[in-house]
Amino acid sequence: MLKFTCCDEVRRYFSPDRAQILRGITRGYERECLRVDVAGHLAQTPHPRALGSKLTHPWITTDYAEALLEFITPPSQDPAFPLEFLRDIHRFTARQLGQETMWAGSMPCILGEDKSIVIANYGTSNSAMMKVAYREGLGLRYGRHMQTIAGAHYNWSLPDEFWVILKGCCSATDNIQDFINERYFGLIRNFLRFGWLIPYLFGASPAICQSFLQGRGSDLQELVPGTLFRPYATSLRMSDLGYQNRAQDQLQVSFNSLAEYTAALEAAIRTPDPFYEELGVREGDHWKQLNANLLQVENEFYSGIRPKRVGKAGERPALALKKYGVEYLEIRLFDLNPFVDIGILPEQSIFADILLLMCLFRESPPITAREQSENEVNKARIVNHGRQPDLSLLVHNREQSFRPIARALFDDMQPFAQMLDVAYGGNNYAATLDRLRARIDHPETTPSAQVLAAATEHNGLSKFALKKSLQHHASLLTQQLNAATLKKFEESAQVSLVEQQRLESLPQEPFEDYVARYYA
Repeated sequence: MLKFTCCDEVRRYFSPDRAQILRGITRGYERECLRVDVAGHLAQTPHPRALGSKLTHPWITTDYAEALLEFITPPSQDPAFPLEFLRDIHRFTARQLGQETMWAGSMPCILGEDKSIVIANYGTSNSAMMKVAYREGLGLRYGRHMQTIAGAHYNWSLPDEFWVILKGCCSATDNIQDFINERYFGLIRNFLRFGWLIPYLFGASPAICQSFLQGRGSDLQELVPGTLFRPYATSLRMSDLGYQNRAQDQLQVSFNSLAEYTAALEAAIRTPDPFYEELGVREGDHWKQLNANLLQVENEFYSGIRPKRVGKAGERPALALKKYGVEYLEIRLFDLNPFVDIGILPEQSIFADILLLMCLFRESPPITAREQSENEVNKARIVNHGRQPDLSLLVHNREQSFRPIARALFDDMQPFAQMLDVAYGGNNYAATLDRLRARIDHPETTPSAQVLAAATEHNGLSKFALKKSLQHHASLLTQQLNAATLKKFEESAQVSLVEQQRLESLPQEPFEDYVARYYA
């Protein structure tokens, strides 16, 4: 049975006037995708100039590789806006790619050797060079192929008025930002406990192209020549094959408070690692990595959810969090849905809204070392074997069947779906939750099962993904952009190019001094 931290406040949010505050929830998406050629191989061309500057464009940039596009939607309180804007980005981008297209899946296309994956070039300014040096370090530490994985990140925050009312109801005596920090971290801890629901419901990477392993061995099975899989996997992207690699196992980052979290990240960017020291930081003027510490920067630490704060220019993330507190959350567990032209369906944010509210209001004790291990085991079981009929999860160190646990969580989420329906009108949240609930007992309806069936039908994952990529590209080209929207994107690209030139025209201090000042 769900235990609430503020029972009276939960009940009050079912009143229409109080529920309206939830209309102030702010949302946004970040979506990554690879550019590929007509044969489905990683594009070797530069980032199209018509898309603007990777360094300064607010909506269209790259992540790790020159060919790894990243689209960013502005924050909005309109629930429909992020995906509408994302679709416009896709429509505009498709028109600038020539013979290339956007890869439909989270796991990459057929890859060559690591050295064939070109790191993104952001220009000659110090800020650009730092981005490149960081990416050089990621490739050195984890392999460049690891940085070709793509996903969708959902950014989410509650309005100021919500926090003021909740603080009063809970009779909290600390200042408002301390209260916000405490409650966001309570939400994060519960998300670490129950966030495995997202890869189960929406995971879409049960298989990989064999080239991704770069000759390494694995326990994966062969689906067809060139495609490897786990029969019941949901999201190999989130497994130890993807971002959840063992290179960061020695990091002990606590989410029990803002102070513990930021202290752990601060320590990690200043603690030398013998292996990274052996790799070296520089060869002459060439920076192989930013430093030889456990983390180059805080964002190198991978977690399925992150507390975030927009800091001042050049301000490190942990320092901004420590000084100003949590501003929003970044949820990082969503695979790209290869059946959808923009990779994301509205049901994903609808479910995330419900889950996040449940995690916020639910009691959230500190996570012990034992529970942290249990949470990691449960997530690993879901991403690797989530559709297995007899799957069990650990609950207080005891094995329990997956399906009753999932059903109970859906029961606990139901009031929050109703709460959001009161806020927005209609029954979209409750109806979506009911539809998704069916996937618990019918795993064949999950995206991961559908991707596996399609990869089998097309005689390989890469063949299926390329077919969908080409179909999506053709579809996006037929979707008209109105004149005002097209002008907006064209002007933003030109403005970003001018801004990059301005930055590069400014006097630049020696790069090593710039890096030292960043860490000071």
